[in-house]
Amino acid sequence: MSSTPTRYLIFLVLCACTIACLITAGCSAPGGQQPEVVSGLSGDLVVHFIDVGQGDSVLLLFRDKTMLIDAGERGMGERVIAYLEEHNVERLDVVVATHAHSDHIGGLADVVSAFPVGRFVDAGQAHSTATYENLLALIEERGIPYTVAERGQTIALDPGLDVRVLNPAAQPLGDINEDSVVLKVTYGGISYLFMGDAGKPAEESMVKAGLDLDADVLKVGHHASRYASSAEFLAAVSPAISVIFVGEGNDYGHPHEEALERLEATGSRVYRTDRDGTVIVATDGQALAVTTGGAPAATVTIRATTPATTLTTVPATTVPSSGISITGLDLQEEKITITNADAAAVNLTGWTVTDEGTRNTYTFPVFSLDPGANVTVHSGVGNDTPTDLYWGRGAPVWNNDGDLATLADPDGTAVSTLER
Repeated sequence: MSSTPTRYLIFLVLCACTIACLITAGCSAPGGQQPEVVSGLSGDLVVHFIDVGQGDSVLLLFRDKTMLIDAGERGMGERVIAYLEEHNVERLDVVVATHAHSDHIGGLADVVSAFPVGRFVDAGQAHSTATYENLLALIEERGIPYTVAERGQTIALDPGLDVRVLNPAAQPLGDINEDSVVLKVTYGGISYLFMGDAGKPAEESMVKAGLDLDADVLKVGHHASRYASSAEFLAAVSPAISVIFVGEGNDYGHPHEEALERLEATGSRVYRTDRDGTVIVATDGQALAVTTGGAPAATVTIRATTPATTLTTVPATTVPSSGISITGLDLQEEKITITNADAAAVNLTGWTVTDEGTRNTYTFPVFSLDPGANVTVHSGVGNDTPTDLYWGRGAPVWNNDGDLATLADPDGTAVSTLER
């Protein structure tokens, strides 16, 4: 009797088993089978994604070592301090400022003042805001060793923990978000990837550089903005767990639906601080455990200034004779509205719109704004019309608290400024 049918049946059984294993393991191509997510795990590495509203703050506890990444917005420092004290933190071996925006470093000065700090790691990108400059002055005043992060570096926190800098590259991209400090932390067979506010340009840079991005836990970049978490990048990471820092009812519309759909397509479990509160992800180097719902037992101290959700008109140094001004800044649609309250048309040809620190500049084409009329300037791509103009950028401009929009005439005189 021929053995061919028997071999054929064995082949079919092996194929079926292989398919079943792939389904069970999920689609984690770069790193193979996803780690088991269990309950009640007490691991050496415990990562706390602290709920600080629309901002970031991550505490890593590894045996007797501690590392803090960011500390939320101004006014969140006391909340972070209270949380650290609740978890018996007496010293911070490493503090990382992913980038200079206030929703990440606003609370760091309070934290640095409250605890001994072994080393301060910074993106090192110039940013002329009082919050950032005062923080650097405090670091210098306290004599804290200062390191500018660069791709390829490692941070010596503990011999049992591998902490690598994946971003920024030696040649920065020139955008504060895209030059965020990105860290990959590995313990045993488990890796965490912390993205700061890095978006698609930074993701493309890391993918192009051939970096090992595979990670089991992803701190989602830029609050799950549509401009981050590209499909190609997520395929390289293949996260089992994704954590989004986001404030409830924030003005930016974060997390954006497009980003959520891309995350969900990976099969990742998605946690959000606006819904889940503080998220804790622990590991023993083999499995993961997630705890949610924690909230720091501290009252949030808000500065007695204009709330971040309010638009504030900043007086220009020179008051123009025309009634041209910026009257709106839409963070979700990424556009500003310019109004002519004068009784005559104003020729805007050659006028400019710039953002915070004049990192980006839009120059008006040949354009005249009628009396009592509005024109919107969109950051993205589109066809110009008498009421809508398009910057043509593929990346956002006004996407962080404290962002500015400044309108200037052809001589460079600031005519109107609007601040978030």
